[in-house]
Amino acid sequence: MIPVSSCKRVGNGRLRTRAVVVIGLAIFLSSRPVAAADREVTQAYSTCIAQSNGVTAQMINCMLAETGRQDARLNENYKRLLSKLGTERKNALIEAQRAWIRFRDANCGFYADPEGGSAAAMAANECFLNATADRAKELQLLTSD
Repeated sequence: MIPVSSCKRVGNGRLRTRAVVVIGLAIFLSSRPVAAADREVTQAYSTCIAQSNGVTAQMINCMLAETGRQDARLNENYKRLLSKLGTERKNALIEAQRAWIRFRDANCGFYADPEGGSAAAMAANECFLNATADRAKELQLLTSD
């Protein structure tokens, strides 16, 4: 447990410490294999993360590249699903997709705390990657109905 006396209070009574960031980063790094398996990330991403040796900038580059691949997968599944729908359902999907994009951008943007340093940057990028991979999988499952 981190003594409260070693923490710095920042607005609204929030506590910040380097230890919290380190703990968060440790949890992030230890949870990667499970998240990767659930989200159907590419082998290129898994290899990239393994080769990053925990270097933040390299890990973020891996996340950005995989987010691009997952976005392409999402768009492919989205177009495939749109092609199967009638006009009314197609319009509903378009509206839902636009709402999802707004939510993802706002939610993951929140993680990019300007005072959070590299851990916040990693959290924000991981959020974008996970959300995009999850949506790609969701749309893929909807096309198989």
